[in-house]
Amino acid sequence: MNKTTQLGEEKISTLLIKFSIPAITGMLVKALYNVVDRAFVGRGVGSLGIAGVTVVFPLMMFLVAFGMLIGLGGGALCSLYLGRGEKEQANVILGNVVILDVVVIGTLCLGGLYFMEPILELFGASELVMPYAKDYFRIILWGGIFNEIGFGVNNFIRAEGNPLIAMCTMLIGGILNIVLDPLFIFVFDLGIKGAAWATVISQIASSIWVMHYFLRGNSVLKIYKKNLRLRVDIVKKIIKMGSAPFAMQIAASSIQVILNNILGIYGGDLAISGVGIINSFLMAMQTLLFGINHAAQPIIGFNYGARKYERVKETLKLAIFAGTFIVSTTYILLKIFPTEIITLFNRDNQELIEFGSRAIQIFLFALPVVGFQIVSANYFQAVGKPYKAMILSLSRQVIIFLPAVLILPKFWGLDGVLLAQPVADITAAILTGILLIFEVKRLDQDYKSANSI
Repeated sequence: MNKTTQLGEEKISTLLIKFSIPAITGMLVKALYNVVDRAFVGRGVGSLGIAGVTVVFPLMMFLVAFGMLIGLGGGALCSLYLGRGEKEQANVILGNVVILDVVVIGTLCLGGLYFMEPILELFGASELVMPYAKDYFRIILWGGIFNEIGFGVNNFIRAEGNPLIAMCTMLIGGILNIVLDPLFIFVFDLGIKGAAWATVISQIASSIWVMHYFLRGNSVLKIYKKNLRLRVDIVKKIIKMGSAPFAMQIAASSIQVILNNILGIYGGDLAISGVGIINSFLMAMQTLLFGINHAAQPIIGFNYGARKYERVKETLKLAIFAGTFIVSTTYILLKIFPTEIITLFNRDNQELIEFGSRAIQIFLFALPVVGFQIVSANYFQAVGKPYKAMILSLSRQVIIFLPAVLILPKFWGLDGVLLAQPVADITAAILTGILLIFEVKRLDQDYKSANSI
């Protein structure tokens, strides 16, 4: 059985484990280096350094959003075409994704370098935090293209049925970053610049690995020079398929900007640092969920394209179970060890430790329902229904959270800012459950129709 046809024939539980373990392993390392990065910055630079990274983080997520628009959109589209047996069209999509990444991300990074200071001010950098944010962000921008090529094109490795190679991409970048962080920050005494250089070098290594695989490796798909020309029809399809994760990341970035500014009003730089620490763990958990999604997406997309609807349902069910288990485990650990988690980043600032420990209890109150919500939203993208996926993603990130974070602080101050997240999590999960019930019923009808022909 070759790597592509296994998506439509192998036992779903075995297939999902085969895809999930590499995806989650790679994502776990990536999540770990995000946590370790802030921990080293906190220990080596201090709370203002953490605040600087926290202010820059939504800008990094803004770049990642465009990487998702192009990479996840192209990867999902590729899975559907491979399910239909249209390999050449999948190669065209791959070529368009590569050149689109270079053009779009390159333009955004140049714009970020030119307008850096006003952007950082808008994103919540105070006068004290600004020098740290500028030092970090300037270096990160130079690695933007490498990061998005490594991330975006890596989705095609998974789409063609080779999750182990896709895992190696993330392992290379993650492990290298973890090794270089203490070396650059403490040994070379580069401070926050060292953390940024460690990130950029790891991104370059990952992108080289990915490009070598498609140019010289034993890949099903190939990057051909003739496909490195943007085709309007292909670009439109890529953007349509990637619109849901793009909207989710843009929303997350925008909300983080608003959140940082509101935290600054009600709690100052200390609150920004504390929530930044919490968000690093939250992003680590969400990264594991993205690993589940990355594993499920090619299986769902391939079988949906092949009209094997029972396999689609089984994959969805197992993915939701796995996502819920990951989130629930994270929730238990955070609830039991809040103080110990904050002290990983800074042992000296008692005020930061007290605020962070208390904020964990409020901010992450409804965390257990997040796994179901994120995995279910990904299902709609995998079956070619990006608008529903986008609505579900935005319901948690914007439609509910934004009014909550603007209104609740007027009544409960800083606690109101923290309460906005659980309110959004619970409401979005209910909405997602309703839409998923209707979708599964429609899938059952399509299954009966397909078998009656």
